[in-house]
Amino acid sequence: MTRLRITVVSFCLLLELFSLPGAMAQPYKGFQNNLMPAPAVIRVEEGGFQITSNNMTLSVPESASPLLLRAIGRTVQRIEDKTGLEISREIKHDASGTLQVVVHSNGSAVQSLDEDESYHLTTTPTLIRVEAQTPTGALRGLETLYQLIQPTGSAFSVPSVMIEDQPRFRWRGLMIDCGRHFEPVEVLKRNLDAMAAVKLNVFHWHLTEDQGFRIESKEFPKLTGEGSDGNFYTQEDAREIVRYARDRGIRVVPEFEMPGHSAAWLFAYPELASGTNPTGIRREFGVSDFAMDPTREETYQFIEKFLKEMTTIFPDSYVHIGGDEAPAPDWKKNPRILAFMKSHDLADNDALQAYFNRHVLAILTKLNRRMVGWDEIFNPALPKDVVIQSWRGEASLAKAATQGYQGVLSAPYYLDGMKSAETHYLADPIPADTSLTTDQQKLILGGEICMWGEQLDERTIDSRIWPRTAAIAERFWSSQNHRDIDDMYRRLEPMSIELQTLGSRHLSSEDTHLRDLIGSDDIDALRTVASAFEPVSFGERYQQQHTSQLTPLTSFVDAVRPDPPIRHQLEVATREFLGSSPEIRATAPSRQVLDNFFSDVGHAIPKVQQQVSDAPRLQPLEQRLHQLTELVQVAQQSIQYLTQGSASPADWKDSSLEKIEAARKPSAIVRFDFLDALSGLVKATH
Repeated sequence: MTRLRITVVSFCLLLELFSLPGAMAQPYKGFQNNLMPAPAVIRVEEGGFQITSNNMTLSVPESASPLLLRAIGRTVQRIEDKTGLEISREIKHDASGTLQVVVHSNGSAVQSLDEDESYHLTTTPTLIRVEAQTPTGALRGLETLYQLIQPTGSAFSVPSVMIEDQPRFRWRGLMIDCGRHFEPVEVLKRNLDAMAAVKLNVFHWHLTEDQGFRIESKEFPKLTGEGSDGNFYTQEDAREIVRYARDRGIRVVPEFEMPGHSAAWLFAYPELASGTNPTGIRREFGVSDFAMDPTREETYQFIEKFLKEMTTIFPDSYVHIGGDEAPAPDWKKNPRILAFMKSHDLADNDALQAYFNRHVLAILTKLNRRMVGWDEIFNPALPKDVVIQSWRGEASLAKAATQGYQGVLSAPYYLDGMKSAETHYLADPIPADTSLTTDQQKLILGGEICMWGEQLDERTIDSRIWPRTAAIAERFWSSQNHRDIDDMYRRLEPMSIELQTLGSRHLSSEDTHLRDLIGSDDIDALRTVASAFEPVSFGERYQQQHTSQLTPLTSFVDAVRPDPPIRHQLEVATREFLGSSPEIRATAPSRQVLDNFFSDVGHAIPKVQQQVSDAPRLQPLEQRLHQLTELVQVAQQSIQYLTQGSASPADWKDSSLEKIEAARKPSAIVRFDFLDALSGLVKATH
């Protein structure tokens, strides 16, 4: 049995397990509410609009901005692909269409933080109507409409619904680090498409790092000439990304790291350094000692000229200056800098960095831009109009809010931690038990997902971002009380398929990697075994492998996906299996899920062991395969004892738990994804 069959069978068997009290209403036979993110208000009626080639006609009775018309065109193309039907592209400017998109204004050329993204969606058996104040709101409504389309018998239909929807937070972002590993334009575009599908609205573009300066400057050509290895975005590339994002209701906020994380700046222009100059682009990861010199006026003249040029490319009101992790030992030992600090009554490095930030803030203010920075820029010396992006956690963000600073939460949403969608989903920019006042809560603009680039490249980035990001996007858009983990995972499955259809490669990339690892298309067994694994976190991988920018990202760990669907399915099946009475366990659907997985993995192991012998990059997996064999045996024995109601042999339970704990220890840069479920089975035996 292939991994695909394992996933599909398990998913189908678990549908009834996910049918909890208060589940989504069903308007007519066959419709399943899979909307993600969940709308603020949805009322479901009987019946629905059946889509045919003849009955879907388009009209835009009011505003018909080019942005809106392009969005309608993309939506129609996707509907055609989904249904296999040809739909007329003619758009009438009246109310005669059966799909009416009513927008009351053309919106602004440059999307703002305060953009109205609300929409009203009504569908009946004869009419679909999307209504919004702005084209951006209509974009959100069209995404919901597309998700509503599902097969009902021999046709595709849209259920009769009334939806009133708007986002909970104004800032719903995804940061992609292109400094450490360059990501081609087409990679960014397909991720922007995916962002739009889940209603994210900020692309935080991390453009400069110790490992590379990625944006062309005509004023300072050595920034990319010396600091990029030739991998950078031309100014026209960047403008194209801005246009592409705007068409999808997404703002582009560029980040230019300063004063730390600046080795690429300083290698190109050593006169900006504080005393110690890098001898090249930094290949190692981690915090570096290089920092700009904040005491020289020439530094600020350079920064102003650069930022002025960047504002001609990036029209958004916000510019991110980084500001994190700048130990700057030169600031503590350079006599000239020490003398400057003394003469300006600057007590330490923090005070000197605040001095630097005030000067950069003045430059940005002059350029009609607002400053965003990581936690380290938070200093009472800074005016209240800066935005703090918190990587340190909710407490740090709340502290900034109590002192009057706007903020964005990122700490719980670091994708390189390889945590589950569940863990990310339950973290909230404003927790239910917050001690912030109502006014202070208004200062929390939202949240931002972070995809740091140390251990990924264009071949693996999609699988690290999606589909977990869709769950976090719901946290930023939907109401705080949406916390049903089982239902989230139920909806995440079709959302994941939609994202792959839209262009993401998070599902298909695994097979590509597996074929490459064994040099063969005969990957059924390897795919099945791979379903038992997921990547370790960034920190764990760094300890085991000590990656650098030059490390090939072509190992088994780069093939497997974080939080694969089977992980949660096994946990749900274990919960249901253990909750069943002994007399029905033998025939319970949950037992079939467990049996299928462990049996299929067990049968696949010998074939993979043979393949490993001729695949050097897979050979570090040998110990894991031996452990997997033992763990499968433990699982099957547990299921047998629990089904028969018989006691396990003496010392079997302790021995099995020891094997599980041994399997949790680092090895081969991957971890087993089913250990929590297996541990629950073993502990339940007698």
